[in-house]
Amino acid sequence: SELKFPVPWGHVAAKAWGPSEGHPVLCLHGWLDNANTFDKLIPLLPRDCCYVAMDFSGHGLSSHRPAGSPYHFLDYVTDVRRVAAALQWRRFTLMGHSMGKTKTSLNAQLFFLSYCFISPQFCFLYPEMVDKLILLENLGFLLAPEDTEAWLKSERMVIDTLLSLEAKQQIPKARSPEAALQRLLEANRHLTAEGGAILLQRGATETPAG
Repeated sequence: SELKFPVPWGHVAAKAWGPSEGHPVLCLHGWLDNANTFDKLIPLLPRDCCYVAMDFSGHGLSSHRPAGSPYHFLDYVTDVRRVAAALQWRRFTLMGHSMGKTKTSLNAQLFFLSYCFISPQFCFLYPEMVDKLILLENLGFLLAPEDTEAWLKSERMVIDTLLSLEAKQQIPKARSPEAALQRLLEANRHLTAEGGAILLQRGATETPAG
């Protein structure tokens, strides 16, 4: 069955096999692939699992990111977190496939490393969510010991904060010019009232409500 998960720039597409109540398995494709890369493999695997293969942003039937936006591999890790949240999967098996070995250029090697990091990196960031990790032609995710704790804390905070803000879907508040200026000054103690008023001329949008 085909699935779609809303994201701020459109949707992430996926396809599913097996019973919805089965053990959850999230399948991640490689560079320039899509969810169909698992079409021949899934029928050979245990039938009591629920397999979901997602198309990463810009791949398959998933929406492309806005023009001019880069595709960093940490953004793909965030997509995995988004899909897991949409599926309401608290713990699942993660199966990742590399881009294969058809390219040998330096750029291809860099892309290969980026994609290889998605599954292991997600496990490193969210170990409580993954019961098993299956790597097909893949590499582990390694960090220097002195970098591990700081990297883990900062990157997980980035992803969790982003998803938290997206979930709130707050509508911008309308304020009077005076209230908007006061709010700006409270958040920026170094600003003078004159400086804040100058910034608001270009930093606020006037609506009928404020």
